[in-house]
Amino acid sequence: MPETEHVAPLIKNDAVTLGLLLFLLAIIFFTSSSSRPFFKKFYSVVPMLLLCYFLPSLLTTFNIVDGENSQLYFMASRYLLPACLVLLTLSINLKEVFKLGSKALIMFFTGTVGVVIGGPLAILAASAINPGLVGGAGPEAVWRGMTTIAGSWIGGGANQAAMYEIFKPSDHLYSIMITVDVLVAEVWMAILLIGVGKSKQIDKYFKADASSVTHLKNKMHEFSQKIARIPSTTDLMVIAAIGLGVTGFAHLVADWIAPFIELHAPVLKKFSLTSKFFWLIILSTTIGIGLSFTKLRNYEGAGASKLGTVFIYILVATIGMKMDVGKIFDNIGLFAVGGIWMIIHVVLLFIVGKLIRAPYFFLAVGSKANIGGAASAPVVAAAFHPSLAPVGVLLAVLGYAFGTYGAWLCGLIMQAVAHT
Repeated sequence: MPETEHVAPLIKNDAVTLGLLLFLLAIIFFTSSSSRPFFKKFYSVVPMLLLCYFLPSLLTTFNIVDGENSQLYFMASRYLLPACLVLLTLSINLKEVFKLGSKALIMFFTGTVGVVIGGPLAILAASAINPGLVGGAGPEAVWRGMTTIAGSWIGGGANQAAMYEIFKPSDHLYSIMITVDVLVAEVWMAILLIGVGKSKQIDKYFKADASSVTHLKNKMHEFSQKIARIPSTTDLMVIAAIGLGVTGFAHLVADWIAPFIELHAPVLKKFSLTSKFFWLIILSTTIGIGLSFTKLRNYEGAGASKLGTVFIYILVATIGMKMDVGKIFDNIGLFAVGGIWMIIHVVLLFIVGKLIRAPYFFLAVGSKANIGGAASAPVVAAAFHPSLAPVGVLLAVLGYAFGTYGAWLCGLIMQAVAHT
């Protein structure tokens, strides 16, 4: 298929783009908190968070901003994401989190298994309908490109890059797979967010007891309310220093530890331990949890998690900006394969969720801890209640740890299936 000529976007300056994204976020937040009947009805149907992804994607789809070459996602994922992880985990009550029990872990690993078996089954299903769709040879073999989706869907960007290095798909195929990855994952994200508003009905269908989730939410909310105060400039400066200071320290250590492991223990690469981004997430989360045992957790009362939430919504907007909805029609067949893959992941989650009577919260966060990692799981958890965001963070860390190994296994099975 001949490539269409690339037309320069209207806005190429990242400073202008960032201002535009924040303007969109402000409109969404302002209207979602409005008491006007129209907005109340609109947001009862359309989740606010979904708009925070979707509206920035339209800027790229209509060639207003340069979503492909913008550095805003890199900035948000490397600076704002670690800072928000620190600020969101600062007030975490780890003892209460452990009381959630084993169902959260079961749903997380069910999501992982769904991705590992879903890829090969999607290839088998597609080849039965149209064998040419999942064919190709050498670097253009479709299964090679699909391994990078597996890396992203079990862990995240670092695991995706690892699959690219291991299975070596062509750059052209890799770029298509990134688009399939982002768009299919965000469609599922949209469905999950719509489900948040129906979580009580879903829990009733599953016959699930969500009291442990409610208890944790209430505990953390009570703590936040008890220490709440009007923040001073000093409070805000200290909160910013905690978030960005820990981020700076995490970068310092990650820049040393990742190359050290790559040099002295390269076998650990399959667990993402040679990725600087992996260590950035691990260190930020761990230090944030550590600080939750100190008096610094009282800065939650001055709005620590609120600033963290601002950071994460900026990240959400930059993720949305990377999505060009129009590209679906360029590779409709591969999007169908990705859709089948995602459906297998979802069906397995619902079957296991029903069997073990897991609350919808565990299903949603367990899924996004795989498909989206630290950039999405806390956002989905926070959609239930802002105080639940740390649960998403902790599960996402598991995704990074198992992502490369699970994706590698998935890749080997897809290779075998593609050659049968």
